[in-house]
Amino acid sequence: MRVLVTGADGFVGKHLCRHLREQGDSVTEARGPPGPGASSGGTPLDVTDPASVRAVLDAARPEVIVHLAGLSSVAKSHQEPTRAFAVNALGAVNLLAAAREAALRARILLIGSAEVYGALPAGTRATEDFPLRPVSPYAASKAAAEIAALQFHRATGLDVVAVRPFNHIGAGQAPHFVVPSFARQVEAIRTRRSPATLQVGDLTVTRDFSHVDDVVRAYRLLALQARSGETYNVCSGEGRTIRSLLDELLEMAGVTAEVRVDRLRLRPAEIPSLVGDSAKLRKLGWQPVRTVRDALRDVLQEAGAAAGTGG
Repeated sequence: MRVLVTGADGFVGKHLCRHLREQGDSVTEARGPPGPGASSGGTPLDVTDPASVRAVLDAARPEVIVHLAGLSSVAKSHQEPTRAFAVNALGAVNLLAAAREAALRARILLIGSAEVYGALPAGTRATEDFPLRPVSPYAASKAAAEIAALQFHRATGLDVVAVRPFNHIGAGQAPHFVVPSFARQVEAIRTRRSPATLQVGDLTVTRDFSHVDDVVRAYRLLALQARSGETYNVCSGEGRTIRSLLDELLEMAGVTAEVRVDRLRLRPAEIPSLVGDSAKLRKLGWQPVRTVRDALRDVLQEAGAAAGTGG
């Protein structure tokens, strides 16, 4: 199938494009607009510019669009809420409108976020019919994009599937995210390039983690088998505290360290527990094949390679 991936130069985008090609699909990689630090190659796309979006769709004429492009940092969304909505919400509307105007019969996978559920009671697993209670501009912008996508489906018949991924980890994630940040610090301690002190945020929160390889397999499956106009969680269904991930990284690296909470790493509005129910996705035949430990190993090896130590 012909697939257009927006945000193809991001963490998940790179894994997804590789997976799609391994399955024999034809992939058009749409990347962020040119600028300092932008990746080379691919098709430039500015989702905040309707003309840019329409030009990319006209050139690609895809059968499937996986919309990953957006601002992914919850912390940065608190600093730049207007930009979060401009890119995540209005960017999605620009894509939906362009697809309608181009009369595309493409399936559109709108990749949202489990952050839209907000805080859940401890021990609760969110199903797709839980209410949306976002607590950050990032989450609110993702909820707005999803509402718009499903409105387009109901009003115009666009083939839209809304996807709510929970946390996913693996090689290639930006270093400001929690696991790669831990891994780089652990590797620096292991190689004695820094004191045995780790700077952390809130380690008590519980999240639902999956290996990014399992997540991109879910996306392709949803492109093929999901029901139009439906919403699907992508998650493991198991909660892990951030502390447990850090302890496992330290154990894998053979490192002991003092842990210090850095107030700058704390979110203005934290969610104590966010775990999902993946029963709806599993009914389509999906199940995870990679473990969280596999993902931690990948990230730790990447941190070693980045430091020139080989892990």
